[in-house]
Amino acid sequence: MATTLKDADTAVQRRQLGPQVPAEGDNGVFTQSWFPICMSSELAPGAVKGVPFLGGRVVAFRGEDGKASVVSAYCPHLGADLAVGSVAGNSLRCAYHQWEFDKGGNCLKTGCGDPAPSRAKLFSFPTQERHGIIWAYNGNEPHYDLPDWPVPRENLLIETTAFPVPMNVDPWVICAQTPDIQHVKLLHKFDMHGPDPANHVEWTDHSMYYPLNASWGGRRFDVRVGIVGTSFFIQTGTLDGRWFGFITAFSLPRPGETNIFGVFATERTGNDEEAKRFLDEARELEIAIAMQDSAIGQSIHLKVGSLTKSDATLGKFFDYVRRFPRAHPSAEFIS
Repeated sequence: MATTLKDADTAVQRRQLGPQVPAEGDNGVFTQSWFPICMSSELAPGAVKGVPFLGGRVVAFRGEDGKASVVSAYCPHLGADLAVGSVAGNSLRCAYHQWEFDKGGNCLKTGCGDPAPSRAKLFSFPTQERHGIIWAYNGNEPHYDLPDWPVPRENLLIETTAFPVPMNVDPWVICAQTPDIQHVKLLHKFDMHGPDPANHVEWTDHSMYYPLNASWGGRRFDVRVGIVGTSFFIQTGTLDGRWFGFITAFSLPRPGETNIFGVFATERTGNDEEAKRFLDEARELEIAIAMQDSAIGQSIHLKVGSLTKSDATLGKFFDYVRRFPRAHPSAEFIS
């Protein structure tokens, strides 16, 4: 059959797409990563905080032993939101009928004195507190850990903050900016001094890192940058010859939405006021770089299209996210 002009036009106008990366929540599952839930400073001893997570709701609470836990938010009795409840010792108490739950999600007792039903459980997320943030892992057993600073914490001045405006993308989309080395050069216009980062990328099944020796805004960076999981950016090294660390942590309240936490660190010098000035300068510099991405990040509709040779690291990152384990064991508990 002869090809008509209309058929030819249609063929030319078709969008060229490559294999796509699953969005968070596709087929009811999410990447099995560590995600930030709230800042440590938001959870005093005896406090309970409700937070949206994975399209549902969880609560973080801190017992009298000082340890934080993250569990599903809804009481298995009648579904009361436990964020309205309270902490009793190291247990979480529902306000409605006074049922109490331990950190593992087990019902310890009922308010009326009836035996606790054996199947009345909350989902208890693997939880850790690090970098001034409380984290929950999407799964039963974490398959990786979050990195710490290469400098002892007692030698560091550290500030943690939550950014007020959410991003309308999944966390891994923001993380993809790090392996997108073209955008580092072209959008941010880093002046490269060292070897091409694309030739020195280190990969594991849960991370990627590369060195960056470059200048931006008249300041010299000699750092190692990386992505861990699908929700964690870390940069360590020197800014104008002085050690500085920067972390951004990306939450996942619901598919297609990210809240951002920032952690900034520098070494103490014996003069905390002077170290604080340097930390403020470094923070403002990092925020200025990030703001160059802001309008793009808020409006992007990411589809993997026609990649080029210079996209090799980014393409490998897309493969990394495609292979990342996915599950949603808390689904029946948090909705």
